[in-house]
Amino acid sequence: MTNSKARSFVMIMIALGLSALLLRMAVQKFIIYNIERNQSFAQVNLKLFYTALENYAKDNKGAYPENINQLTKGNPVYLDRDYLGVSSVRGYEYDCQRFDSTGYNCTAEPVNCNLTGKKTYTMTTGGLIISEDCDKK
Repeated sequence: MTNSKARSFVMIMIALGLSALLLRMAVQKFIIYNIERNQSFAQVNLKLFYTALENYAKDNKGAYPENINQLTKGNPVYLDRDYLGVSSVRGYEYDCQRFDSTGYNCTAEPVNCNLTGKKTYTMTTGGLIISEDCDKK
């Protein structure tokens, strides 16, 4: 290999290395952006759920709904979406461990910890939302 061909080869390898590094950094930033966006949506969705639950209770003498259908299919409709009936929404799964006339305890948990979200959010009666790292569970 001649000296100029060797130099060209080295320059191409350097350019490829830098391109790979820049691409890796861009992908990492994109993943972080998606995680933060998913976490924000999870918090907003829990707040929507809280508002629907509390409005229902206010309209029904302090009694909370006993199932999601009372919020999504009743008259009036308190919640436009059944968050509990779908597999996931923007990287988070929603579940209510307690859902009865006296109160509720619901969670938003990432589908894949550290990939679709880094926080698990828990909401209890009265709207208190607690967050914890999903990898601590």
